[in-house]
Amino acid sequence: MSESFQTDHQVRMAVLTVSDTRTKETDTGGQLVQRLARNEGLEIVEYDVVEDDIAAIRVIVSDWLEKDRIDVVITTGGTGIAKRDVTLEAVKPFFEKEIDGFGELFRYVSFSEDIGTKALLSRAAAGVVNDKAIFVLPGSRGAVKLAMERLILPEIQHIYSELNKHHQPGF
Repeated sequence: MSESFQTDHQVRMAVLTVSDTRTKETDTGGQLVQRLARNEGLEIVEYDVVEDDIAAIRVIVSDWLEKDRIDVVITTGGTGIAKRDVTLEAVKPFFEKEIDGFGELFRYVSFSEDIGTKALLSRAAAGVVNDKAIFVLPGSRGAVKLAMERLILPEIQHIYSELNKHHQPGF
């Protein structure tokens, strides 16, 4: 018996902006993630802004990863190579599996369509934790738009379906 592709579940998302300078009022990247997700029928169930601090990021992300009402976590900001860019260091240790293709495709599309060789500085990444997808995005609006429209939103239902398959005994 094969499982059907699940398209009826409204994917529930948490969005975390990592920034020393942004607030919820000035966070254009996180607001863009939310708007694009809602336009595609996703539900935003959590949203916060946190400073570039590994411990502070981990507290919020680890809490969200334990909540059944969250299917996907998206972070924006803190993915560059500056000393204060620590989002990947905070989040990557949670990954049970990495989704290597996300970072690879993000950098490829960024290079091809947007920023040229500066794309090599991006540490955008994705992984799986507790049957949830987590995407670590740069904070710029252009990067958020590209990641959401070209990579995440076209695949989010498929990703959700794959993470929620329950294998039949004996298969």
